[in-house]
Amino acid sequence: MNPTLIGAGAVGLWATLALLTVLAGDVPPFQLTAFCFAIGGTIGVIWTALGRGFGAIGGLGWRVWMLGIGGLFGYHFFYFTALQNAPPAEAGLIAYLWPLLIVLFSGLLPGETLRRGHIIGALVAFVGAMLILADADLSFSGEYALGYAAAILCAVLWSGYSVLSRRFGSAPTQSVALFCLVTAALSTGAHLLLEETVWPSQPSGWLGLVMLGLGPVGAAFYLWDIGVKHGDIQLLGTVSYAAPLLSTLLLIATGFAPLTWTLAASAILITGGAVIAARAGSGKFRSGAG
Repeated sequence: MNPTLIGAGAVGLWATLALLTVLAGDVPPFQLTAFCFAIGGTIGVIWTALGRGFGAIGGLGWRVWMLGIGGLFGYHFFYFTALQNAPPAEAGLIAYLWPLLIVLFSGLLPGETLRRGHIIGALVAFVGAMLILADADLSFSGEYALGYAAAILCAVLWSGYSVLSRRFGSAPTQSVALFCLVTAALSTGAHLLLEETVWPSQPSGWLGLVMLGLGPVGAAFYLWDIGVKHGDIQLLGTVSYAAPLLSTLLLIATGFAPLTWTLAASAILITGGAVIAARAGSGKFRSGAG
């Protein structure tokens, strides 16, 4: 199966993150992360046991461990820090620079060519994603500098993790299971230090928690690993901007958000950006190589 398409499957799963988080209710973020990554890690352990066996993930170098743990736990730690120290709309917008950074950083990879179309496509898609927040009060006040800094670290960590994963392409995707389990353990520690434990009071909340662990905070990371290691990483970076659009559409379809005209414009821009990036990847913007 096409690895780029597999990686795009992760974007589709991430689109369900907001809806499932709403269903999960008031579970604190680090507690939620610990629970979901424990499920995500278990998925990988079962997959490994039924497939290549645990010998497939033996002997990982320290650089691979640092990359995996830094990407998964580091991103979520700074993401929640950003949300706690800055307005969510502003923090989310800054953090969601990571797809654009993936496109830009990918030009540093051996064998990859960053073309004008990749950059244009990513910028067009970013504008489309920004439109979703068009009605938000984006003031970017200096009093939230800590939150903004944490959001920037989010974007750098996840884009760096995604691009550098390609440099460690020999590390099997099954190794993501180990990173998930370590992230679950570290998140448990952060939860015990910083939060009070709150579990869902309704069956729908438990359903949301379990589905989060199976999908956007679980299987998605295995799909993404395959995509960024073996697929078209520039196209994946651009397509990632579809996640907030699809997420908003899901919230509208389930009655958690209103339909606005900006969504249509956002859809056109994100789709157009992805098309531009895809055409660049197929060599139709060769004159803009560089």
